[in-house]
Amino acid sequence: MALLHEADPDENKVRGYLPNAQCYAVLRGEEIVGACVLAPHGDDGLEVMNISVLPAVQGQGVGTRLLAAVIDAVRAQGTRRLCLGTGTFGYQLAFYQRAGFRVAAVERDYFTRHYDAPIFEQGIQHCDRLWLEKTLDDTHD
Repeated sequence: MALLHEADPDENKVRGYLPNAQCYAVLRGEEIVGACVLAPHGDDGLEVMNISVLPAVQGQGVGTRLLAAVIDAVRAQGTRRLCLGTGTFGYQLAFYQRAGFRVAAVERDYFTRHYDAPIFEQGIQHCDRLWLEKTLDDTHD
C-alpha cells in the first residue's frame, strides 16, 4: 500500500479500485519496486489507476519499462484503449506523453473537489486533472 501511495495519497480511493483491478509489479529480488494498477473503463478500455516506483529506484527506467510491459500485456489481451487522469504539470505528464498518451479532456478543479488534502508538486497546488488516452492497435510503439 505504501508504494501505491507514492502515486495516490488517498488510501480510501486506492482501496476502492483494487478489488476489480489488474495489478502488475516489478520485483528486485523479493522486493516490489514498481507497481501498476488497471481498472476496467468502458467496453474496450482500461484505466491506469496507479503507477508508482519506489523513490530509491526512480530515474532508472523502472517505470518506463513497467508501463511498456503493461501496454504490451493488455494489447495482447485485446484491450483497445488505455486512459488515465493526471495533473496538468509535472514529471508524470511528460512520462505519459513519452509513452504515447494524448490529452483528451481537462477536468477543472478535480483535485480540489475529490481530495480532502491539497496536493502540491514543486510548490504548486494541483487543481485540474488532464484526462489522457492511448489507442492500442496491433503495432508496437
